[in-house]
Amino acid sequence: MDTQEIIPISLISHTVFCQRRAWLEAQGEEVDSFAISAGTMAHKRVDDASESRPGTERAMLIHSDKLGLTGRCDVVQCDDEGCLDVIEYKSTPVRRRAEITEPQRIQVIAQAMCLEEMGYKVSETGVYFTNHHKQIPVDLDDASRSECRAWVDRTRQLIQADRAPEPLLDDPRCVGCSHATVCLPDENRFAEGQPARSISVSDPDGSILHITVPGARAALRQGRVKVSRSGEELASLPLEKVCGIVVHGNGDLSSALIREMLWRRLTVVWCSSRGRVVGWASSADSPNGQARVHQHVMSELGCLPVAQQMIRAKIGNQATLIRRNGNQVDQVADMRDLARAATSTVSLPELFALEGRAAQIYFSAFPSMFKSDEGQEFLAMWPGRHGRGATDPLNAALNFTYSLLLSDCIRALVACGLDPHAGFLHSSSRNKPALALDLMEEFRAPIADSVVVTCINTGVLKSVMFSHTLGDSRLTAQGRTALVSAYERRVTTEISHPTFGYTVSWRRSIEVQARILLGVVDGTRDEYKGMTIR
Repeated sequence: MDTQEIIPISLISHTVFCQRRAWLEAQGEEVDSFAISAGTMAHKRVDDASESRPGTERAMLIHSDKLGLTGRCDVVQCDDEGCLDVIEYKSTPVRRRAEITEPQRIQVIAQAMCLEEMGYKVSETGVYFTNHHKQIPVDLDDASRSECRAWVDRTRQLIQADRAPEPLLDDPRCVGCSHATVCLPDENRFAEGQPARSISVSDPDGSILHITVPGARAALRQGRVKVSRSGEELASLPLEKVCGIVVHGNGDLSSALIREMLWRRLTVVWCSSRGRVVGWASSADSPNGQARVHQHVMSELGCLPVAQQMIRAKIGNQATLIRRNGNQVDQVADMRDLARAATSTVSLPELFALEGRAAQIYFSAFPSMFKSDEGQEFLAMWPGRHGRGATDPLNAALNFTYSLLLSDCIRALVACGLDPHAGFLHSSSRNKPALALDLMEEFRAPIADSVVVTCINTGVLKSVMFSHTLGDSRLTAQGRTALVSAYERRVTTEISHPTFGYTVSWRRSIEVQARILLGVVDGTRDEYKGMTIR
């Protein structure tokens, strides 16, 4: 027989449920949800092979060479005649009826077919609902076997496809689906002119841990992340509440904690004490490998429409921030004109020139947003916008928050399986995370700049929170803590998404944009649209 790829039985059942979800899982997209956690708890005992007893096998490994399947049966019971009873455990809320779904039926049939090929005789199959304490039989006949083979063939065709199937349209399966946050059915259908549905894209239930205290060390102990320095415990939180770590300056992490973060596909970012991103660590098990290949080809050839949308959104958001906080009406109007003109440029050099003109207008109007006496102290030392090597507190604060934003953009891209280095706007030849810098453009004003302006106007950030050495300006530990806290408050603030209308945090909106970009790369979306605030 021809050599064929072995696929898990679980992927067959996911194909029956939703072919788009099965394709995403085949690409390595993994998510967690309450339903998945509940299912894990329901399987806790049956997944332990050591719980097997004479006549009852738990977590029994099965396979089929003919079908090219592999899997595991929850419980297999053997009667006196040597016939097997296959039982699959499922968790269903008590408020719902204990009914076998089509994916569950096909899964049990596939398990039975594997056992039959292994030389066993299967007499009964069924699903046991743990919350209802009720077992319902599944018919095993020739028609069911033929149907299962057809689903196996369809799954093979699916995982070999270069692009995902279209998202479901107004389908109840999307409500509560664990993959809604990576599938984005609303966002993709909205791009095609279809009406949006009220499916909330939830934020991850966790926080970004920032190690800002010099000499502090974070380690994993008894399921908790504990931060200490010189024997003094500074912080302690459950590992499940950590969805990323940023190390500032000479902080340290234990190897066990780093390994656990990578095992959970969570990203660790290291920054200098001034905020510059030094590097990051992410899991080698990354999703969407084929999309990364397309991304590098697109990056080499260039993709002007994506770059145009990023600059259009960036300039538009800068104009909105000035309109909200400043008093430069003419400059705002000029920036609106430049934002509209961005989509009419015919080359990247022309787009860069337009971006430069907009930046000059924006930072000339930037001082108008500072209303407090503290703000005037910052402006008195401000020579205008400068990047690295800031000589004044305001530029140092902006550089630091831009680095925090860059860390979030890197994290979002890695979660999607995209390469942060292969960009469409910034050049990869400078050996910088070009795509992460691309993505952060539209979020500079509404997140990073907004944090700095608010902190200075409210007195949270003061000029005394900076040290001045050899002509440069640096944040003190107190200043870093103030900006990190303000930044985290900002990115966890919920807003109404300007395009899709649902409530989402700023941090989640970064990943939404990253996944829209992924859709352009893998061919499931026709165009990229930048996120603009009103």
